Amino acid sequence: MIEPQVDKPILNALRGQITERKPIWLMRQAGRYLPEYREIRTKATDFLNLCLTPALASEITLQPIRRFGFDAAIVFADILVIPHALGQKVWFAEGEGPRLEPLTPDRIVGLKPDLMRSKLAPIFETLDRVKGALPAATTLIGFAGAPWTVATYMIAGRGSDDSAAAKLFAFRNQEAFAQLLEILIETTADYLIAQIQAGAEVVQIFESWAGTIPVGQLEDFSLQPIREIVRRVRKQTPSVPVIVFPRGAGVNYVRYARETGATALSIDQQTPMAFASEAFPSNVVLQGNLDPLALIAGGRALTQAVTDIKKQTQGRAHIFNLGHGIRPETPIEHVEKLLDLIRSTAS
Repeated sequence: MIEPQVDKPILNALRGQITERKPIWLMRQAGRYLPEYREIRTKATDFLNLCLTPALASEITLQPIRRFGFDAAIVFADILVIPHALGQKVWFAEGEGPRLEPLTPDRIVGLKPDLMRSKLAPIFETLDRVKGALPAATTLIGFAGAPWTVATYMIAGRGSDDSAAAKLFAFRNQEAFAQLLEILIETTADYLIAQIQAGAEVVQIFESWAGTIPVGQLEDFSLQPIREIVRRVRKQTPSVPVIVFPRGAGVNYVRYARETGATALSIDQQTPMAFASEAFPSNVVLQGNLDPLALIAGGRALTQAVTDIKKQTQGRAHIFNLGHGIRPETPIEHVEKLLDLIRSTAS
């Protein structure tokens, strides 16, 4: 017996449907602003261990779905599981963020793409667990970092807004950097495909440091790697939508929309949604771009921001989201108000 197809708002939007009510999920919706997350966080020795413990990671993934009923759940993990899977030492310093043993040119040949599926098997188990526990209408999202963004962490050994270490590495060691990007393209594509095989219905690629890419290297460092990842994912799973989030890309957002093959682009809060709505090809779905600080502020600032985004995306398929991840100090009642604003009025 063939089961009837379940209506899923996120997937409908990603197919280009302009829905009566905008579907909504939030980046970092499972995280420190939730008391239930803070409670479960104490059960893991460190953040990486938390990501790689399916019983805990699946519970965290489901927490915001139970509380708010978002239209999508995004698997609880981190973009730095890829360096970990490749054999680079990764840890998270409490209160300081991620740390890695900095990558040098001679160590690139020692990276081990063949170990990815075995080392990240816990994440695939998490996806399988979550898939079986989600409401029928809720979409499951997998994700990975784009090669340039992941490389900046691998080279610097920590996050950096200016990515100076990665730029110098790329300028001084062109062949080695190209080799690193190729390894990351291969591993990231395989990782996303494995997530889809484990239950993800959509995948998102985070180019978190798009705004730091050297002038003249956008094609080689970001567009081509993302385009190749999208191509490989589509070859294996042609029906699965791919969202790309090139944070800080500015005017180059148009190139990501036109040249990567992405189903949708997630827009940061610095990029006017009206600009994206006018400049992007009509078949590219929009996602975003509420300022996380407007969500913290609440009140009239939140109401006005939501109204503006809805007005600027009229006539376009659109998924409501933030322009970056939700911040730990965000009041839960403001998230509830946001959902009420989205659900109580038409698109």
